[in-house]
Amino acid sequence: MPDKFLTDARKHRLRSVLEKRQPDLTLVLNNIHDPHNVSAILRSCDAFGVFGVHLYYTTESFPMLASRSSGSAKKWIEQVKHRDAETMIAGLRAQNMQILATGFSSQAKSVVDIDFTRPTAIILGNEHRGVDPEVKVHVAEEVYIPMYGMVQSLNVSVAAAVILYEAMRQRQAMGSYEASSFSDHRLEELYADWCKRGTKY
Repeated sequence: MPDKFLTDARKHRLRSVLEKRQPDLTLVLNNIHDPHNVSAILRSCDAFGVFGVHLYYTTESFPMLASRSSGSAKKWIEQVKHRDAETMIAGLRAQNMQILATGFSSQAKSVVDIDFTRPTAIILGNEHRGVDPEVKVHVAEEVYIPMYGMVQSLNVSVAAAVILYEAMRQRQAMGSYEASSFSDHRLEELYADWCKRGTKY
């Protein structure tokens, strides 16, 4: 058995967390340069129940993440790597995702006006360049975080946390965390895999 070396409390914790994962809520990390930002984003994903993220890296190298900086969150968040924007977006659309990019255009909607109870992918752009043009051309909708200070933007990892908190708030209100979104078979597959991961430190 994959979980024979785990305590009952540890097994219960793994299953409880896994059952609350939201497979239809995801982030796309678009050439985010700083690995500390990526690690912080993964920690927020783990905290708010995101199952997996997409890493679109073309001009930057795929981030090398240390367990210490990510708080081991990288072990619990699925990561899919992409090099082609059109293929990536097509894959998300095939999952009936609404796709949002962070931005400040006149058509951008406030984060509180987005329906995050729908299957959703949020694209987070590079710290300096924002969302790359080859990605943005495929995305019609933008989301922004209202702010009332002198600065116009938040650190990308902070922005990710704010957006995911709003998504969690909406989903919690409709009971999305009360029952698993996975089929019984898929849940057992994932649980077995998580038990294997849980024995590695």
